[in-house]
Amino acid sequence: MAPLPRNDNMKILLVGEFSRLHNSLKEGLLALGHEVVLVNNGDGFKNFPADISIRSKFFKSKLGNIPRQIWYRFFKYDLALLEHGVRFWWVSKRLKNFDVVQLINESPIQTVSKLELFLLKRIFKQNEKVFLLCCGIDYVTVNHMILQKDRYSVMNAYFEGIPEAKKQYDYFFDFVDKPHQKIHKFLYQNIRGVIASDLDYVRPLLGNEKYLGVIANPINTDEISVIENKIADKINIFLGINTGNSFKKGVHFFETAIAIIQEKYPNKVSIKITKNIPYSEYQKHFEKAHIVLDQVYCFDQGYNALEAMAKGKVVFTGAEIEFLNQYHLQENEVAINALPDVNDLVEKLSFLIENPNEIERISANAIQFIQKEHHYITQAEKYVAIWKTN
Repeated sequence: MAPLPRNDNMKILLVGEFSRLHNSLKEGLLALGHEVVLVNNGDGFKNFPADISIRSKFFKSKLGNIPRQIWYRFFKYDLALLEHGVRFWWVSKRLKNFDVVQLINESPIQTVSKLELFLLKRIFKQNEKVFLLCCGIDYVTVNHMILQKDRYSVMNAYFEGIPEAKKQYDYFFDFVDKPHQKIHKFLYQNIRGVIASDLDYVRPLLGNEKYLGVIANPINTDEISVIENKIADKINIFLGINTGNSFKKGVHFFETAIAIIQEKYPNKVSIKITKNIPYSEYQKHFEKAHIVLDQVYCFDQGYNALEAMAKGKVVFTGAEIEFLNQYHLQENEVAINALPDVNDLVEKLSFLIENPNEIERISANAIQFIQKEHHYITQAEKYVAIWKTN
């Protein structure tokens, strides 16, 4: 797409990536004619694109992985994180004089705390306007979840004392320990403001003087091919698992539910489950699906769910009453509200399997909703408006 004509173009630096939010935002900003540089480490196996990569190369190579594993065994921190910071430091002199800088969260570089703070201070020193996104785990959200103010949260498995789940939450508490508190305090003293990416992050920020509002995740619908969700034979159900956050997403509820569904409808469904595959492979699998199982512990949709909805999939994800009210969707179902309740999941899946026309109806609604509320250019315009007025 050719850039739209503008006479007020900006030079924008986006730091960090976890869900492709910054990549899609960059595409929207470029379409508006702005100059954008995206710096990130690829976020592990997801391998998201970057203009400047700070991805760990040595300590994730065969040679470097040996000292990395030994070091972690004795000192309990990952040398790959240190490498992220060193690589960011190497390029940091180039990251100056931007009109706007936006950080994906409170630890956008993903390095050790002291180095993270040092490098963030350099970014602030070299640039005037810095904004923060709240779109994942940080000091504010973890403190909010610890107080258990909501009906449920991604920390449910931790509070329920599920033994296998405990390890997945270790890093949550890194965001409320003293080293990270210094980062949080510095950021909130110096940012122009913080923006929430969906309704799950609004509640922790209510009453915060730095809170500037919510801008729904941008989705590049121009790059997403809509797939007609017609049922020719079996109904394809897809569950893509990232084992590092499976309890956070409530995957165990889905696994139990689809085992029941497989036994209940052996001739009507085809179920595909994958684990820890790259983002590009994940996309290929959910393109074949009619139903995508995303997560249960959310009130609104995350990025994977939104991309699946943009393709016309029926997604089991967060679609709580707060979300329906926000977008006035009480009579226009765009996704299936997935609750941490196996019986509820089985009932909802069974209804769709027995009424395949409902899959086509919800699919059409989902496509229309993403185009209206998440289009990457209109969402980029909202970011620009907030950046310019703060």
